[in-house]
Amino acid sequence: MKKHLFILLLLCLIFSNNNAQSDIEKAARIDLMLRVYTKKNMFSGSVLIAKKGKVLLSKGYGLANTTHSVSNLPTTKFKLASVSKQFTAMAIMILQEKGKLSTEDKLTKYIPDYPNGDKITIHHLLTHTSGIPNVTALPVFDTMKVKSHTLEQTIALTKNKPLEFEPGSKFNYSNSGYILLTYIIENASGKKYEDYLKEVIFDPLGMKNSGLYPPTGTLKNSAIGYTEANEGLVEAPYIDMSIPSGAGALYSTVEDLFLWDQALYTEKLVKKETMEKIMTVYKDNYAYGWMFTKYKEHKKFFHGGGIEGFNTVINRFTDDELCIIILKNVDNYQLFNANKMATAIMFGEKFDLPSEHKIATVDKHIYKTLAGDYELEKDFVLSITTDGINIYSQATGQDKFEIYPEGEYKYFLKIVDAQLEFNKDDKGNISSLILHQGGADMPAKKIK
Repeated sequence: MKKHLFILLLLCLIFSNNNAQSDIEKAARIDLMLRVYTKKNMFSGSVLIAKKGKVLLSKGYGLANTTHSVSNLPTTKFKLASVSKQFTAMAIMILQEKGKLSTEDKLTKYIPDYPNGDKITIHHLLTHTSGIPNVTALPVFDTMKVKSHTLEQTIALTKNKPLEFEPGSKFNYSNSGYILLTYIIENASGKKYEDYLKEVIFDPLGMKNSGLYPPTGTLKNSAIGYTEANEGLVEAPYIDMSIPSGAGALYSTVEDLFLWDQALYTEKLVKKETMEKIMTVYKDNYAYGWMFTKYKEHKKFFHGGGIEGFNTVINRFTDDELCIIILKNVDNYQLFNANKMATAIMFGEKFDLPSEHKIATVDKHIYKTLAGDYELEKDFVLSITTDGINIYSQATGQDKFEIYPEGEYKYFLKIVDAQLEFNKDDKGNISSLILHQGGADMPAKKIK
């Protein structure tokens, strides 16, 4: 009887009117839902939620190390992936305040022989408007990512490739730009990237558990990155952390990132006018290492990250002084759902539990018939590829992710709540697909 009463109370907590609840009660609901997600093998990581400087939730879920049954904690260190970019951008702006560089500097000032470098400014690199191809989208990236690279070697991978557009004319997310910014920081400061960030950001803010992830080897009190496979969790594919550098090689904890969030409301690192410059939105709502959007008219500056074994996000609702930080160490558990759920609860919105999908057994030979390019809209293509064992989806300018069969012609992603449905023409050939995501059904014609 007591057990049934307890379950009833939990259900009342989950589904009661969220608008009438205090922030502490909302955080308790989020904690409960994250425990449900963890139990359903849909979440593993650490979460911190704070409002007006008060921490409402700071907790780890799931395991940082499955072999030794080490739990995730608020002090567990995670690879930040592209959340690193905001620290690289801040370092650039600190150097500008010190008179060491200008965002209007040409790339040729730092790399004189860089093709078209006289057209590309630091501002273009910060805002993904340089036109330089994204190194992580190169066909060779999967083979070269396991080898150690110097900054110069990584830069050389895209240095002599044609620009994708005239600098400043368009936005196209490019890790290459932030790798170049890493090189510029070292050139302008006269120090190694990691040492400079420690000196001007991490030490002043007391971020003792943050830094540049070691290129090889291990890091004490850090989470291991995993991928969910048919046989359970397996360690994610290796990537040498010398490659992403300032584009995605930092590590931190949710507690340290909260210190970072709080500092951005002050002048501890840069002057108010410089902070406003950092958060000024340019093309495609991208600022300097931050993205901008609105949630129910609430301003949100955020950035996500994804790297082998990890997915991360930091959300700053600046008008509300609300911060939601999620660091995850299973790369194909759905970060989007946990983030959406936490945001919805904090703003009194309704939310639905994500749908569960089961992997079906299909003849892998069918993957070859599905492979090809599908045009969702002009200049935005979804490429389906296979290695004969697994099948993958990659959108223009984005990373490649595995998709999983629910049937011969129906597949789902684990990284986000999205499904793909392939269609045949009158001759029985695959001619199109439909992307089901966020309540929308988006058709895409096969073009190659």
